[in-house]
Amino acid sequence: MASTSFIVEGMHCGACTGRVERALQAEAGVTLAAANLMARSVRVEFEAPARAETLAEALARAGYPIAEAETCLGFDAPPPADRVVSALQATPGVLSVLLLPEGSARVTYAQGTVAPSELLRRLDAIDVPARVIRATAAPAPVAERQAAEAARLKRQVLLSALLTAPVFFLAMGPHLYPPLHHLLARLIGEDGMQAVQFVFTTLVLAFPGRVFLRLGLPALFRLAPEMNSLVALGALAAWGYSALVVLVPQILPPGTVDVYFEAAAVIVTLILLGRWLEARAKGQAGEAISRLVALRPATARVQRPEGTIELPVEELAPGDLVDLAPGGRVAVDGIITEGHGFVDESMLTGEPVPVGKAPGQPVTGGTVNGTSALVFRVTATGADTVLSRIIALVEAAQGQKLPVQALVDRVTRVFVPVVMALSTLTFAVWVALGQGLAPALVAAISVMIIACPCAMGLATPVSILVGTGRGAELGLLFRRGDALQRLAEVRTLAFDKTGTLTEGRPALTDLFVLPGQTEAEILRLAAGAEARSEHPLARAVVQAAEAAGIAPARARKVIATPGRGLSAEVEGRPILLGNAAALVEAGIDPAPLQPTAEVFAQDGKTPVLVALDGAPVAVLALADPPKAHATDAVAALTRAGVAVAMISGDVAATAEAVGRQLGISRVIAGVLPAGKVAALEEMKRAGAVAFVGDGINDAPALAAADVGLALGSGTDVAIEAAEVVIVGADPRGAVRAVALSKAVMRNIRQNLFWAFAYNAALIPVAMGVLVPFGGPGLSPMLAAAAMSLSSVFVVTNALRLRRAAA
Repeated sequence: MASTSFIVEGMHCGACTGRVERALQAEAGVTLAAANLMARSVRVEFEAPARAETLAEALARAGYPIAEAETCLGFDAPPPADRVVSALQATPGVLSVLLLPEGSARVTYAQGTVAPSELLRRLDAIDVPARVIRATAAPAPVAERQAAEAARLKRQVLLSALLTAPVFFLAMGPHLYPPLHHLLARLIGEDGMQAVQFVFTTLVLAFPGRVFLRLGLPALFRLAPEMNSLVALGALAAWGYSALVVLVPQILPPGTVDVYFEAAAVIVTLILLGRWLEARAKGQAGEAISRLVALRPATARVQRPEGTIELPVEELAPGDLVDLAPGGRVAVDGIITEGHGFVDESMLTGEPVPVGKAPGQPVTGGTVNGTSALVFRVTATGADTVLSRIIALVEAAQGQKLPVQALVDRVTRVFVPVVMALSTLTFAVWVALGQGLAPALVAAISVMIIACPCAMGLATPVSILVGTGRGAELGLLFRRGDALQRLAEVRTLAFDKTGTLTEGRPALTDLFVLPGQTEAEILRLAAGAEARSEHPLARAVVQAAEAAGIAPARARKVIATPGRGLSAEVEGRPILLGNAAALVEAGIDPAPLQPTAEVFAQDGKTPVLVALDGAPVAVLALADPPKAHATDAVAALTRAGVAVAMISGDVAATAEAVGRQLGISRVIAGVLPAGKVAALEEMKRAGAVAFVGDGINDAPALAAADVGLALGSGTDVAIEAAEVVIVGADPRGAVRAVALSKAVMRNIRQNLFWAFAYNAALIPVAMGVLVPFGGPGLSPMLAAAAMSLSSVFVVTNALRLRRAAA
């Protein structure tokens, strides 16, 4: 199975993305085609007989040619032609390979899918050395392309406005100020005014408005009309009728020789203005990705035998030692080798508190160093870094379609032909009712313009774009865009316990000593014995002593008994740590410690009894403590109307105790991975279920849930099985994910309601349904303004998501 992406600049609306996808899906071998309106791209998965060049040809036939790039490769010796062509054509994205007589090869490929260095590696693999002679520049990032599009549209708007101003003045000025009409009639005459309007309107259509003709008319001829077709037909109809009035007025019936040049010119200007405002808003919508990209520094200071040198980040390699100055931004992922300090990882986790770093601890590219100088060893570069993977995940999610988009696609597919039919019907009815040729034409044009489905096509993708970008800022990575919709429908959210709601490592929580003993002394002696053990509970005792500044005593004759405990000799004194059975077997009565041990056990803690010199002296309580904000996360989900459950492989007493601490009433304990899946299936009877986990044993449950959320601190297996990745280890990320998904779906519903209701309400007005009752009609100029404002409203409404789930 091969996969590639094409840049398709000709996509302008939801109908366009549907046609692009259908054109590709009609090709044999294509298994997936997903168009991204915001990025003007389409991702294709395919197998034989489909090839990149046949897919590009299919898009060209559909009227959506892809952006191409070209690289010229040179060889030091005549290459084996067949092997070179086969190797290069096997590269996903390569469209054609042409060997030239002078010993070079011209490779044409889909822009953005292949780098010249990849072509060289393909040839190196078959032992054919080559070099790049000439290459097309790499495609600009999406944000830069959007900024360039906005700048181009701004120039078109200004030019169109300058050319339209005289037309609007001559057509509307006399209506606003009647004496002006007499003045203009004396100066240039009626024919002169019409001629000036003709010239300037023709210039508007020929230059800034040419985009509508260039895209809309071919689509019309292919019997696949789209929004540009509606604008082109409306503007051309107004211009063509008016041109006949100016050039051959004798062919028209008396009383119908009015001109409507201002309608054609103003339509183009207003729709270009709307597209410019929309493009600016799209640029703001994609700011999250732009900010992530901007986090990558351009250079880094690398240690070399001859000294420290500054290198471009692209030239760093795993193993390089990089100096990180105070306040500097980490270039790539690595491991600290020298220095102690704090690093601001808020770009990664959303948490503002800097994280302490010491030798052996990881740092992530894009994070910011504090006030200490550090040195780190590079572990990942390029696309392998955490930041690059985050950007790739967000961009992929932004190109996904939500299930709700299927309805929009079906509507927009038939909407344009229906609008054209309604426009034709309006013209015919007005003429049949004797209202006159010119008014009938105006009404038909108004219907065509007001009904452009731009807002419908934008309603869903722009909300996904902003929502997933906001998620990245909050440390939420939606690996699949449709998880946004399904997460908003979740009725129950189930957590794994260990490592998700709890810290995932045992800690000493309580220390009870009998009279005559001191806590510090017991901890010193116990830590000395446990220091020789690798058991997790033993490590917890040692770490508690170290945290208290207590040096463990020296121990010898350490003997560990599975299921019982550990015995040793510490500073000549026998010590025993274990359960009650271990003390009984050693002939020691545990009764003085039993009541306290039972209280600890009821609280979900593991009691460890301590006997010293053959007598019971203390009880250590060890537990996996809940995370700092786990209780807050459970309470917030409950307030939001989401039922919370906990599924754990731990024993029932411990799991239920943790559940009581966190306020979770539904606890399912003692289950293996398969049991977690079965528990989720049972929960699904009450509605959609999400599962939050972090370990390898959570992967089946993450995949089985309607939505799987993996903590980014967990294993790669868990992350790969989940639809949503919560960067870091904070369970409140699940709360943010639910809140963000609900905000996105609410925003999409608002956008769709506006787009559909707007068209449903104004199409009859444009058709003139209210005119017989003394109501208003709708002029083409007002129709163009309303249509543009509708798209701007949808995009602006989506931008509110930039503050969601704060």
